[in-house]
Amino acid sequence: MTIYLHHGDLPSSVQFTGSVAVDSETMGLNLVRDRLCLVQLSAGDGDAHLVKFDGKDYSAPNLKKLLTDTAVEKIFHFARFDVAAFQRWLGIATTPVFCTKIASKLCRTSTDRHGLKDLCRELIGVELNKQQQTSDWGTDVLSPEQQDYAASDVLYLHRLREKITPLLEREGRLDLAKACFGFLPTRAQLDLLGWEEDDIFHH
Repeated sequence: MTIYLHHGDLPSSVQFTGSVAVDSETMGLNLVRDRLCLVQLSAGDGDAHLVKFDGKDYSAPNLKKLLTDTAVEKIFHFARFDVAAFQRWLGIATTPVFCTKIASKLCRTSTDRHGLKDLCRELIGVELNKQQQTSDWGTDVLSPEQQDYAASDVLYLHRLREKITPLLEREGRLDLAKACFGFLPTRAQLDLLGWEEDDIFHH
């Protein structure tokens, strides 16, 4: 595994085709308050690219172009949060999307374990170390441990998609999953406007 750390944007020389695994790290879980600090990317080839932001400049034209490229599928785990963070801090609607958490909830109904750590362990036999999850992502210099943790969140998403997609097909819920994925930019917008907890579909 090789980890490439970039500052402010993805270099134009780094290209992704077909699909890219994506994750992000923020200062906290409040989408309006807590700034975007890091975006992680992987082609599923064992390498990861980390784009670090200083909290001031979010122009990042190359990264934005990738995240909005309709020819490249973006694979997330819990895409709802990342898509909303990108709307808030990058000013873009990320599309198209595949979310392994939504997919797992739709086809693995025999369990309530749908976290990334659970999926990696149960579907591909990989144990993730989540020790750095709540570390300070706004620091000027990311530690090797932080970089390893950030990379691990995207390195296995392609493999998870390959495992989960046949389960969605088997249960006849692939089209339903795609509809959910397509709704995510709207769901993210609702979160940012204050409907994060309220279910507008509830009576």
